[in-house]
Amino acid sequence: MKFAYLPKPKDEPIAALEAKGHTHVGLEDNPDMVVFGGGPEDFPDELPASVKVVQIIYAGVENLQDVFAKHSKNGVRFANAGGLYDDTVAESTLALLLAVEHRLKAVTEQWNNTQLFEEKQYLFDNKKLALIGAGGIGKTLIRFLEPFGMEVTAVNRSGNPVEGADRTVTLSDEVWAEHDYFVLLTPLTEETRHMVNAETIAKMRDSAVIVNVGRGPLVDTEALTQALGSGTLRGAGLDVTEPEPLPADHELWDLDNCVITPHVANIPRFTLRRIGGLAAKNWELFEAGETMSTEVDVKTGY
Repeated sequence: MKFAYLPKPKDEPIAALEAKGHTHVGLEDNPDMVVFGGGPEDFPDELPASVKVVQIIYAGVENLQDVFAKHSKNGVRFANAGGLYDDTVAESTLALLLAVEHRLKAVTEQWNNTQLFEEKQYLFDNKKLALIGAGGIGKTLIRFLEPFGMEVTAVNRSGNPVEGADRTVTLSDEVWAEHDYFVLLTPLTEETRHMVNAETIAKMRDSAVIVNVGRGPLVDTEALTQALGSGTLRGAGLDVTEPEPLPADHELWDLDNCVITPHVANIPRFTLRRIGGLAAKNWELFEAGETMSTEVDVKTGY
């Protein structure tokens, strides 16, 4: 198989694919696969007729919908990087939960332990967590949360059971009302955009905590800021925001009940370390006439 790496070649995944017997070429040399690590503006307007598969190095691909629509008409199939980030993002999610509940951002130079005695919480203290979007990352997070003994509800579109969860349901008003924690991992679609908003926040307990490691627009930033500032919500942990980057003068930075990390739940060196192997596996499946392990459904966009 001949592959091109766009827009800028990266040594580690290229070496991994070459070790599997594949050949790195330029786009002009009629590759069979394109490994793609850019934004929509970086994608070629035209692909050689030889290209059969595009392997994207990201799990979230909602910004490539126009690319899918255009090139899938020519028989090009797309795969994302789902599954590569399960452990890294799950660990980062746990870190955000702990940072919010242990009130790490509220620590001051005045040795404010009396304040923290009142405000600090523990995950093991009979808490209930709703995992909204229970794919590979969610299943790994369930495993990471087992030692804390909390009740985990997996929320998905089908209601089909998710391994490790205490129960699996579809999203409803009861989900928002009955849980202490909400971890957002669902893909961004028109249906999920601003799923956390003023209306859904009003259904939550005042003690609720939101952790968003999915996509920034899953949360209405204005509604979240107001709720955190007024105490309608106890806290939030955000690895993604809307807008992103979050402006330096945004109010969320100053709220000590909001812990923010700059979209680093997974980091590039882990992506580059793993994407070559996934691309090789997906090519093998494609060649065998099977669905690729992370094939994108261009109709749903993920």
